[in-house]
Amino acid sequence: MKAKNCLIFGGSGQIGRNLIRKLTKNNFRVTVVTRNLHQKSYIIKTQANAGYIDIVEANIYDEKKIRELFKKSDICVNLIGILFEQKKANTFKNIHTVFPSLLAKLSKEYNLKHFIHLSALGINEAEDSKYAQSKLEGENKILKNFPLATILRPSIVYSVDDNFTTNFMTLLNRLPLFPLYYNGKTKFSPIHCSDLTDSIYHVISNNIYSKIIECVGPEVLTFKEIIQKLLYLIGKKRILLPLPLPLAEASASLFEMMPKPILTRDQLRLLKYDNIISGKYKTNSDVGVPSIRYFDEEVKKYCYMWREGGQFSTEKYNSEKSTDSKIN
Repeated sequence: MKAKNCLIFGGSGQIGRNLIRKLTKNNFRVTVVTRNLHQKSYIIKTQANAGYIDIVEANIYDEKKIRELFKKSDICVNLIGILFEQKKANTFKNIHTVFPSLLAKLSKEYNLKHFIHLSALGINEAEDSKYAQSKLEGENKILKNFPLATILRPSIVYSVDDNFTTNFMTLLNRLPLFPLYYNGKTKFSPIHCSDLTDSIYHVISNNIYSKIIECVGPEVLTFKEIIQKLLYLIGKKRILLPLPLPLAEASASLFEMMPKPILTRDQLRLLKYDNIISGKYKTNSDVGVPSIRYFDEEVKKYCYMWREGGQFSTEKYNSEKSTDSKIN
């Protein structure tokens, strides 16, 4: 059987690397677009056997060069997204709206079999968030330009390579207290990276055109429960401090001055809204790929890096009572 050609944007991240391995093992040829060949290629090229992967350096705003890549592709997958705005070009609108719209237009122009776009869960409700607005506008333009596109909306994606559990465990390891925004009541359905890429691969290999699919893990956890689980796994006790909204906004304003902010005001607004299935769209379970990986079990595999003694720690996990951290 002739190998299909899959064009991937955002292939150097945790989701991209996992997806590349899955696709190439199943006889897909993959072309990965990166903006910095020297920094990213050494990571990307190790994800597949020789002959199954091509790495192309291109600016995502260089339509002429990107157009050439579509001529020899069957499928396009867009995994590019940002959590905060940086330089002038790296705005929510450019990354989440303008660029995906261009990819959808080119997918239709060159008669690609499929275009899969990674969006985010809960963006319909978060009307006061620039991030959510840009994601939603991008989805609308994608479906207008290429109605056969499939949009996946995942909840928080985690793995050993993420910027979610790893950052939180680092902070919990260093700080004597940890702030809880909105009293830690915001709900999430964390999905493991492998479960998400199983869903993407299933959509590609089975030619599923469901427009919007919500991708969630097998459980619903509040923000406070997630933090408590991480504390338990790394064997720490910390004060969990509910932070008044004015103080939270002030701290977020200060964090925004950092090159990689821990929290922005826009992210704080997002935290007002639950990140769980809406009931309005199909889910990964509905299309035949239920998530099988549970948060505790997966994070336990790599949390030792934040425990005293690391991999060779002889300490037992704290008793279940230790998860009931003090609340001020």
